Amino acid sequence: MSEKRNIPALRFKGFTDAWEQRKLGEIVTRIVRKNENNETNLPLTISAEYGLVDQVTFFNNRVASSNLAGYYLLYKGDFAYNKSTSLGATWGTIKRLELYDKGAVSTLYIVFKPLENIDSTYLLYFYETDKWHKDVRQIAAEGARNHGLLNISADDFFKTTLNVPSLEEQRKIGEMLSKVSTLITLHQRKLDKLCNIKKSLLEKMFPQEGKSVPALRFKGFTDAWEQRKLEDYLIVSKEINSNEEFTKDDVLSVSGEFGVVNQIEFQGRSFAGNSVVPYGVVRTGDVIYTKSPLRTNPFGIIKTNKLTPGIVSTLYAVYHPKENVDSCFVHVYFEQNARVNNYLHPLVNKGAKNDMKVSDENALKGNVIFPSRREQSAICVIFERLDTLITLHQRKVEKLKNLKSALLEKMFV
Repeated sequence: MSEKRNIPALRFKGFTDAWEQRKLGEIVTRIVRKNENNETNLPLTISAEYGLVDQVTFFNNRVASSNLAGYYLLYKGDFAYNKSTSLGATWGTIKRLELYDKGAVSTLYIVFKPLENIDSTYLLYFYETDKWHKDVRQIAAEGARNHGLLNISADDFFKTTLNVPSLEEQRKIGEMLSKVSTLITLHQRKLDKLCNIKKSLLEKMFPQEGKSVPALRFKGFTDAWEQRKLEDYLIVSKEINSNEEFTKDDVLSVSGEFGVVNQIEFQGRSFAGNSVVPYGVVRTGDVIYTKSPLRTNPFGIIKTNKLTPGIVSTLYAVYHPKENVDSCFVHVYFEQNARVNNYLHPLVNKGAKNDMKVSDENALKGNVIFPSRREQSAICVIFERLDTLITLHQRKVEKLKNLKSALLEKMFV
């Protein structure tokens, strides 16, 4: 192999030497210690996202045998290779034990730890790349898969190769990727916290069944919420794109997670037919009912258009808000899955093709419980602020993950 191929595309200043190709067995030692004295009763499994984790917690039950004496005993810092392909990891998954001081894994795993001239964190991130897949793929091609497990012996696995720089360069690579991973974790925690706050507020800022006031509300609002038909707040829109004000570029779709979105921007293309003349016009602030089942919303979803005006397929129902409702509140009200499901279930009949047999008018016949318009708007403000913060952290996490992915690709050979 030429030196040129053994130099990464991106590296730290001051490092110029070509990396050295080594067999894995030359830089790590295999671990075959058994948990004979039941030193640990913690069964571990590998998660592609979380690494080596408690099997009981991860699977929500005890999958492992109650007797772990025959399992391999791992200490913090040890690596394990799970040859399973069942979780979409085509060539298995390799992770380092970090969350616990010790644990036990099935002897179907291959366990090892790096020697003194190999930085453990460098090795951890190397196995987050796909650069080790080639050798494993060649080995696996010689054997058959057995119930989702790659037929790879430990001897063959330790013959796989990797390119290794000096120990100092290894450490710098590991430190850089650790910093990025830490930032991802911090922002993900903030994002999770915000999502949990929103979930709690969707529960507490709306009355429970049989109640007329919520458990949590803004100061100054004391009136009971009023139960009425949704048709008292919304009116069916009959406006279609007859004058061709809008084109295929303006077609909107509705996402359970992101609400109303531009179809091309969200899905990469327009799925509109040859003519968009019969499409329904959606003004900013209009409410859309999507008559398509989702996994968590089997009767469809109800969202408010917060974008510029556009058009939707005739399969959607479009509604104009009346003066007594803030259409943003309608969106927030139906964000909780249980609430929108409970509302639509009595109104909708599913057809043979899993389509929704309900007219645009009849979809408004259900009962809702709304406060005054002023309180609606106050509630909207808090959720709009939360959504803005959630979006900012989602973008930050995505940006950091993209950065890490690029570094993993360019900093290893």
